[in-house]
Amino acid sequence: MAERKPKTALRKGWTTGACALAAASAAWKALLTGGFPDPVGVRLPKGEMPSFPLSRKELANGHATAGIVKDAGDDPDVTHGAEIVVTVTRGAPGTGVVFKAGPGVGTVTRPGLALSVGEAAINPKPRQMIADAIRDIAHECAVAPDAVVTVSIPGGEELAKKTMNGRLGIQGGLSVLGTTGIVIPYSCASWIHSIHRGIDVARAAGLTHVAGATGKTSEAAVQKMYDLPEIALIDMGDFAGGLLKYLAKHPIGKLTVAGGLGKLAKLGQGHLDLHSSRSRLDMKKLASALGDLGADAATRERIEGANTAHEALEVAAAAGIDLAGLVAKRAREVALASAGTGTEIEVLVFDRAGKLIGRA
Repeated sequence: MAERKPKTALRKGWTTGACALAAASAAWKALLTGGFPDPVGVRLPKGEMPSFPLSRKELANGHATAGIVKDAGDDPDVTHGAEIVVTVTRGAPGTGVVFKAGPGVGTVTRPGLALSVGEAAINPKPRQMIADAIRDIAHECAVAPDAVVTVSIPGGEELAKKTMNGRLGIQGGLSVLGTTGIVIPYSCASWIHSIHRGIDVARAAGLTHVAGATGKTSEAAVQKMYDLPEIALIDMGDFAGGLLKYLAKHPIGKLTVAGGLGKLAKLGQGHLDLHSSRSRLDMKKLASALGDLGADAATRERIEGANTAHEALEVAAAAGIDLAGLVAKRAREVALASAGTGTEIEVLVFDRAGKLIGRA
């Protein structure tokens, strides 16, 4: 995610789970009563009661279908504007609520997630919200709460290519997510969620070595260095804290943190969010640290005045100072402090061409 939160007031939005809840509620109500509530009101886990206009409504041949166009507010969500479509049919007596993946919704193919292999990628919280609504409406209509709920997202298979679902073993489309039903703009909750699930999937597969990279160049370099399978590659991006703090409670044998000099230098200065809008590289601190490596006053002054980490690297190299090695060492110290001692941690610094220039 290259963009980050603007400084202006931002509008909240709705998760795919909240949209699926609303569409399922409208379709089930129509199936039982013959009429669609439009807009349809729902209750979210924290008590909010939003209403959603329907983008489609179809009632025929023992099934009802309703659609909601997702409004993610001002969050740069890849599913903003996608239509969440739910079809509901009556289920066999005593079966309760059964969930299925329609077109554009993925299916779980690897262990380690909160859902079993073969299940529709509709997360537990949205399932619970939908099942609760099905039961409430069934009670109002004096019928049994036995229903088959099929969630579809037209175009979801293409949208899923912009997510980490493939690495998590979710094939065929998107996941239906959301614990509160509300999207907080630029909270990046879905990215951090994917980091956590990536660790879960790797652990379930029995892997003992994973790599978290800040970008594609460093990821490709570390994968080649260790011949790691794709499932071992955790798309950490700027969210070092999201990865390291999760490992404190869910350790794995070895983590390699890979990245460029600038981002890992910020990690070494204690920043766990490495995006330029959230953290800055303190050149003065960097220059001061190089004094421990024998950098003279003139070299430290030039590094303190450098505009970029790359410029600082050139100054240090000219003076025979191993700046990248120092950055790797400091970044590893911060990573260990965040992840604890349960995971062996290695830090690799790569240049822009993917060449290894620092290691700790």
